[in-house]
Amino acid sequence: MLKHNRKKNLILGFISLCCLSTYSQEHNVSAGYQKPSDPQVLQNLETWQDLKFGLFMHWGTYSQWGIVESWSLCPEDEGWTQRKPQHGETYYDYIKNYENLQKTFNPIDFNPQKWADAAKAAGMKYVVFTTKHHDGFAMFDTKESDYKITSPNTPFSINPKADVTKEIFSTFRNEGFKIGAYFSKPDWHTEYYWWPYFPPKDRNVNYDPLKYPDRWEKYKTFTYNQINELTSNYGKVDILWLDGGWVRPFKTIDQNVEWQRTIKVEQDIDMDKIGGMARKNQPGIIVVDRTVPGEWENYVTPEQAIPEHPLDIPWESCITMGNSFSYVPNDHYKPTQKIVETLVKIISRGGNYLLNIAPGPNGDFDQAAYDRLQELSSWVAINESAIYATRAVTPYHEGDYYYTRSKDYKTINVFHLSEDNDYQQPETFQFTIPENFEVKDVKLLGYKKKIKWTKNNDTMVVKVPKMDAKYATVIQLITK
Repeated sequence: MLKHNRKKNLILGFISLCCLSTYSQEHNVSAGYQKPSDPQVLQNLETWQDLKFGLFMHWGTYSQWGIVESWSLCPEDEGWTQRKPQHGETYYDYIKNYENLQKTFNPIDFNPQKWADAAKAAGMKYVVFTTKHHDGFAMFDTKESDYKITSPNTPFSINPKADVTKEIFSTFRNEGFKIGAYFSKPDWHTEYYWWPYFPPKDRNVNYDPLKYPDRWEKYKTFTYNQINELTSNYGKVDILWLDGGWVRPFKTIDQNVEWQRTIKVEQDIDMDKIGGMARKNQPGIIVVDRTVPGEWENYVTPEQAIPEHPLDIPWESCITMGNSFSYVPNDHYKPTQKIVETLVKIISRGGNYLLNIAPGPNGDFDQAAYDRLQELSSWVAINESAIYATRAVTPYHEGDYYYTRSKDYKTINVFHLSEDNDYQQPETFQFTIPENFEVKDVKLLGYKKKIKWTKNNDTMVVKVPKMDAKYATVIQLITK
């Protein structure tokens, strides 16, 4: 993920989620959103906003050490980049040992059908997978590098499912998911980004691309070719999710954002050329060039946080189920009630929820993750009509009540959260009716009988029977 210091800029306020850890830094949202002009992209964005709930997966060789993804390679003195001494006494020993993880990576329990089945049952509609993180290790069969899962240097390469990106994409696609390819623009393995002639100083390129244009041109070609592979050889790809926002034109740096002020050199990789190629390969593909406002940031991506207020642009919060984006032994997984509350808050503000689960070195999720997905499945099955293909509606949120509406404005969905340790459903609900909405009928999702309700001006009172409700209750207001 794109990590940075926790100082917030003034563009958006955030409410932080519980359990923000040293593995998970908040993420600033770029200003200056530019609405796409391509009609197919606009239609795909509309469809994507209907999906609401997706699965994010960070997976790589680093899972064997149970450490934060890639970031310990970065010579920045941050709490979340700390290197464990048992993995190397010096920086260069550590780098060598880290890269040797390729030689022991053998996730023989890898079974993407198991993931897809669990995610689908839990109501997830799209998947975003880390095809390559900042460390440069490709989880796909790139021809640009031998630092990849399909290399003979990787034990798993002899497995029939060695190209895990291909297996994940095809499996999830067959289950009706939209497909997203996460790709890191910076690559700390290739000599075209971190040139061995110089030591790396921070997350940025370690030479001046304007001083060494031939080397930078090779990096641009390297990046272009890998994205071309992903958008040519892996079937239908709906989202190209580009991380590493310090690789950007120098003129786009926002001086109000602390981590962007660390960028000292030009790092333009020609997104017009890359984006044009991706759209030629995959017409209408949604491109997410994170934190770089303009034509190629088709939606914005707050990280580990929810915007405090609804946004009138497409957005998605990427949030971990545990404390870390990558696999950590004995990670603390958020309770299912917290996941439901997070989903409700996000969709009431018009966003999508991209929930990250990290596979371990054996190629499977922790059982706790499956348990959460199973618990989600029963709640989503009851309340799906209030979740998908909805949009934000005033008053958005009042007290314990959160609102969404159907796209035709014929239904208002009112979610009740208690945010106690265990959800407590009251016998009487009282909340504001959105303006200019004439209520003709009221339903309690999950309850088949008629319920008692009255309204007084803009206030609705609903009396319901005591039910064994979990996580949240949804009341549906219906007009003609």
